[in-house]
Amino acid sequence: MKAGLLCVAALSAAATAQPHRRHRHHVKRDVVVVTDIVVATTTAPAAVVYVDGNGNPISTSYVGQPASYPTTASSPPSSTTAYTPPPASTPKSSSYVAPAPPPTSEAPAASSYSTPDTSTAAAPASSSASSSSSGSGLANTGYTISYSPYNSDNSCKNQTQVDTDLEAISDFAMVRLYGTDCNQTATVLSAASAKNINVFAGVYDVTQVESEVQDIIDAAKGNWDSIHAVAIGNEGVNNNIYTVPEVVSAIGTARSKLQSAGYTGNVVTVDTFVAIIANPELCQASDFAAANCHAFFDGSVTAQDAGKFVLGQAQRVSEACGGKDTMITESGWPSQGDTNDQAVPSQQNQIDAINSLKSAFSSNLVLFSAFNDYWKQNNAGTYAAEHCWGIMGNAPS
Repeated sequence: MKAGLLCVAALSAAATAQPHRRHRHHVKRDVVVVTDIVVATTTAPAAVVYVDGNGNPISTSYVGQPASYPTTASSPPSSTTAYTPPPASTPKSSSYVAPAPPPTSEAPAASSYSTPDTSTAAAPASSSASSSSSGSGLANTGYTISYSPYNSDNSCKNQTQVDTDLEAISDFAMVRLYGTDCNQTATVLSAASAKNINVFAGVYDVTQVESEVQDIIDAAKGNWDSIHAVAIGNEGVNNNIYTVPEVVSAIGTARSKLQSAGYTGNVVTVDTFVAIIANPELCQASDFAAANCHAFFDGSVTAQDAGKFVLGQAQRVSEACGGKDTMITESGWPSQGDTNDQAVPSQQNQIDAINSLKSAFSSNLVLFSAFNDYWKQNNAGTYAAEHCWGIMGNAPS
């Protein structure tokens, strides 16, 4: 088996008056797979933590994951409108058997991806990391897209701007948020409800879980019909911001407070697939397993194979979580940036990667991201691509 390298960027906090905008979609994922002994190397600042094939730490050294692939993929739901995204300007309850490496095949011919069908999607086939029988509410949600309501200067988008942006993504079944600053839960709920779009709400700062949950409660105004799930944190354990017990405690606090306000839906924490496999307590405390996974940072995966890679990791997460329903809560491909070995940012590769992801998942997939995020900051670990993950180019607002 060929050795693979999974690189993940270090967290860079944006210098801004809105502290919640520190969320990032990739951190600390350097992984090395060796033929006879599987050793994954997770790199933190000045430290290297060695973990086994299941992500369990085995030793640490101070110096400066194994990729698993599925063999099959389910068919995506039908699409309603085909389009080619605009070029980004430069300024940005089932158990799963561990899949075997896929056979080598030619990359598929490039084609435009299309917006997903917003009608009820069929439950995923056995190859997707989900079960329709657990009652978690994961099935039949269609595709989701992530969205951050910030202008390039870090200022907050107003209701009119949010309305304009959500009009452009109204073919998606759900939109994922990361926090509550900028009054975003209220503005997005207002725009989403008008378009019959569900909302995957988010609490960004686990240490402020009480106040951020209250923001969500205030925004809902007693009507929880459009809120499908609430995430408590995003990659906080992977980034060494919070401990596992802190996150688990915050989930319990949030769930209790939300239920007292009449919410009976899903409460989860979102982290990287590496962190969840290494710390299954995260998914055990959640109503479903919610994992971020970006094939781009593996380095040995091409855009055309992104769906195979991500599906394989989703299956591993489900196994680690005892067969629990699994949603991939971030996955995409940058349209511009620096090459990461076989992972090459380009508009065509972004299209190919999105097509590949949609062919591997019929639902339970959050595409990252709706629009280019110029409010973020690049660093060496982001391959100069941090601005350019928007699959629909620049935001219309």
